[in-house]
Amino acid sequence: MPSKNRERSRQLHARASKVIPGGVNSPVRAFKAVGCDPPYIVRGSGSRIWDADGQEYIDYVGSWGPLILGHAFPALVEAVEKANRDGASFGACTPVEAEIAEEVIAAFPSIEKVRFVSSGTEATMSAIRLARAFTNRKYIVKFEGCYHGHADSLLVKAGSGVATLGIPGSAGVLPEQAEFTLALPYNNQRAVEEAFAKFPGQIACVIVEPVVGNMGCVPPREGYLKFLRTITAEHDAVLIFDEVMTGFRLAFGGAQELYKIKPDLTTLGKIIGGGLPVGAYGGRIEIMDMVAPVGPVYQAGTLSGNPLAMSAGLATLRYLRTHPEIYKQLDQRSLALVEGVLQQAKERDVPLSANRVGSMFTWFFQPGPAPHDWDTAAKSDTQAFAKFHRAMLDHGIYLPPSQFEAMFLSAAHSEEDIQRTIEAAKRAFA
Repeated sequence: MPSKNRERSRQLHARASKVIPGGVNSPVRAFKAVGCDPPYIVRGSGSRIWDADGQEYIDYVGSWGPLILGHAFPALVEAVEKANRDGASFGACTPVEAEIAEEVIAAFPSIEKVRFVSSGTEATMSAIRLARAFTNRKYIVKFEGCYHGHADSLLVKAGSGVATLGIPGSAGVLPEQAEFTLALPYNNQRAVEEAFAKFPGQIACVIVEPVVGNMGCVPPREGYLKFLRTITAEHDAVLIFDEVMTGFRLAFGGAQELYKIKPDLTTLGKIIGGGLPVGAYGGRIEIMDMVAPVGPVYQAGTLSGNPLAMSAGLATLRYLRTHPEIYKQLDQRSLALVEGVLQQAKERDVPLSANRVGSMFTWFFQPGPAPHDWDTAAKSDTQAFAKFHRAMLDHGIYLPPSQFEAMFLSAAHSEEDIQRTIEAAKRAFA
């Protein structure tokens, strides 16, 4: 599948570039890090997507994680079509909001009340505002390489697209907005202990991706999340799990079910919208009841709880709840895929390591052991990844166009898809 057959996509990108900055509405989509023009996607079904030139790909992006059931899953399509026939948006209360809230609360024991928003960025921004109000403190702790959306105070060593573009943060973020953000190395207990010692009684919250997906997939070291739970409790700081990516993907109850940790607040997104724009934050009643109109912490949105997104999310969560075997299948097939590609690299002397938790994974173009924080992830050979990405694209495999983004498997990926992908990697390495 040579790239010269993507002429229509190139024309569409040239057209878009005249009226949209870089031709894209989210930076990584520009494919700059992998040195080619992006294919323009026009259709998806199951594990496959098709571009404007009619090229077919096995998709391991899945809209960056939410499509755990695959593209155009029939139950979701039906739910969205029905909701749309009744009206796409009201900016008013609808019955489906409470229905999906009940599903979320049943899945996450740490969540007693939940507020829906329209994006992961809104969710994390709102959760941090709430934590500051609850504790009456200013400082927040985040971790290098963890991406929590593009709110000003969070664009500090933020991984993901920021890392892909090779910039440390973002222009337009005032030093005063970031001065109360403490960016610490992930998986480093001592750094957290020193931060609490240096700012006693001043840290409002610690926000963390329990399994990082935005410097590539990087899991927590054994005991690390338990340590964060303990130290935040000791210092009366709020522990926020950013499960926008991991929620309902690593397990039905997210990473906190997998690692048996109860944070104070949780942010969610991706899967709870079934592919439509959505976010949420929730936690203990005493914290959540500080949110307006009950309490003094203001947050609002016309499209919050949008009936299309709520209906799609509800259909997804109900299907996952009634088909728990999906998670075992995802784990088994992800393992086969990751190990299969690693074996092909080993046979051809290509330095490659990998991290995987469930159906989230990343191949890092560096010898093992696999990265455990941003500094180790940043040692990856991004040029080698770019060459691999282009070769895989030409062989019909669609991967995230960045070394620093996680990949995702869906329940629609078959064993045949896995073997085809391993074979494509073999040819790419050759």
